[in-house]
Amino acid sequence: MPPKTPSTIPASKAGSSSSTPKGASSNAISSLWTAYSEETPAKLKLIDAFLFFLMLSGIIQFVYCILISSFPYNTFLAGFASCVGQFVLTASLRSQVNPSNKDEFKDVSPERAFADFALGSVVLHFFVFNFL
Repeated sequence: MPPKTPSTIPASKAGSSSSTPKGASSNAISSLWTAYSEETPAKLKLIDAFLFFLMLSGIIQFVYCILISSFPYNTFLAGFASCVGQFVLTASLRSQVNPSNKDEFKDVSPERAFADFALGSVVLHFFVFNFL
C-alpha cells in the first residue's frame, strides 16, 4: 500500500485539523446554552442557580482566605465546609428530581428527595454551627 500523499487523502479529511477555530467553539457554546434554555425545566434552572451561588461563595471564601487573612481559621473552615456540603446536597437533589433520571430513582418521589435534602441541610448546618 503506497503512503498517503496530499493528493490521496480524501477531501473530507484534508481540511480537518486538531484545533478548532474560535467560531466553532463559540457556536458550540451558543448551541449548548440554547439547548439548556429550551429543554431544562424551570425548577432545575433554579437549583442550578443555587449551585452556581454556592460555588461562587466557596470560591470567594477561599480567595479571601488566601489573599487577605485566615485569622479565625475555624470560621473559614466552617464556612467553606458549609458551602461544599450544601453543594453536594443540592447536586444530589438535582439528580433526584431531574425528569430524565426517573429510571434511576424509581422509589424516590420529588417530595421525598426534598425532605431528604432539607433534613441533610439541617444536620449539616448543625455540625457547622457547633464547629464555630
